[in-house]
Amino acid sequence: MSTPRLYRVSFQNQGQVYEIYARGVSHGSMMGFVEVEKLVFGEKSTILVDPSEEKLKTEFADVVRTYIPIHSIVRIDQVDKAGAARITQGGGESGKVTPFPIFTNGGEHKK
Repeated sequence: MSTPRLYRVSFQNQGQVYEIYARGVSHGSMMGFVEVEKLVFGEKSTILVDPSEEKLKTEFADVVRTYIPIHSIVRIDQVDKAGAARITQGGGESGKVTPFPIFTNGGEHKK
């Protein structure tokens, strides 16, 4: 019997980079969004508690499926085992990820 697939999904959200683990990732039924479902978080039996993982557990507590805008996705990797979900600072010169430019209706660049 094969083991179920596991994906690490990294995406930008409000100037931060979220890294979550999920059993299902697809292009979904909404154009322009990546569908992520069956989120996986670390075991509660660990003594050390990672505040960013706890924040993610709380934020996604009742979520069955989430839709992430495709332009927010940094990368999606298929992995063998889950690590800790985390939130890191992203964007700009100090981070590793440069935010995708957003244009308003008038064509002006909005940062």
